[in-house]
Amino acid sequence: MALRLIEIFAPPGHEDKLAAIAEDFGALNFWTDAGPAKATQSYRIVARSEKQQELIDRLQGALGKGKSWRITIATIEATIPELEQPEPEQRSPEQTTREELYAEIDRGSRITSTFLQLVVLSTIVAAIGLYQSSVAIIIAAMLIAPLLGPNVAMAFGSTLGDRELVWRAALTNAAGIALSVACAAVSGLLLPFAGASIELLQRTTLGYDSILLALASGAAGALSLTTQLPSTLTGVMVAVALLPPAATLGYMLGTAQLPLAAGAASLLAVNIVCVNLSAQLVFLVKGIKPRTWLERRAAHESIRISLAVTGTLLAILIAIVYWEQTLAPPP
Repeated sequence: MALRLIEIFAPPGHEDKLAAIAEDFGALNFWTDAGPAKATQSYRIVARSEKQQELIDRLQGALGKGKSWRITIATIEATIPELEQPEPEQRSPEQTTREELYAEIDRGSRITSTFLQLVVLSTIVAAIGLYQSSVAIIIAAMLIAPLLGPNVAMAFGSTLGDRELVWRAALTNAAGIALSVACAAVSGLLLPFAGASIELLQRTTLGYDSILLALASGAAGALSLTTQLPSTLTGVMVAVALLPPAATLGYMLGTAQLPLAAGAASLLAVNIVCVNLSAQLVFLVKGIKPRTWLERRAAHESIRISLAVTGTLLAILIAIVYWEQTLAPPP
């Protein structure tokens, strides 16, 4: 069973309150290191990972709104002697706290030189793979594409009502997509159009399978973060939904194939909407929410707006697919 070491640095005088909270949540150990004469005291709690978010929230409430305290959280890899394991039916998947999630997601929401370099490299590799219709090369591009971070950050920020995170992630995502399209357009100038490959053509048509793939990708990306599962493979899934359509759009623009470029742009738009919608739904199901009442009120408004916008866009896009596949007259 996973354990957490929670260390609180705060002024003296909180020992009784923190000890009571630790006992309420069944902490395995609680102790303090510094004497009351010092300005800052260290309190430590060893607790199981179950209900860790509620424990962190209670600790913050007990410490107050001041800036004179700090909480750090670390995962304990092993303990001696070993703990008794609960019955299998009582086990619950390990879930990351809101604060741990925010710290990790915030890193992926920023425009950095590494992010831009990985976008350029992954787009070049993807464009070559699409041009040569090589699945192996396309998969290689997915492994280095950094598009999971900003897309999941937009959904996470909407869930918490954090407008700053949403706008920062949206800007990062827009910069990444725009850079990918531009790089692919340059590749279109170097790789002349002589009949589109199968892999390119597959990214210029919109279908129900594309919608399902993007929904699954966004859900997997959010789930990997909330349950501390490896995010590498789920990052590949999100990249599959976003990078090939972006590279195809750029290549078709670079080769002046405007009808095919329009199809790739539609697919890219659908995938962005679906990835963010499903990721946000996963965060809601997992109970990710702000701590205070005022923050929750703002988050509820943000969630309603975000779900309404993405849901409406998805409904319009599904209607377009239905029209093209069922009602549109044959060419």
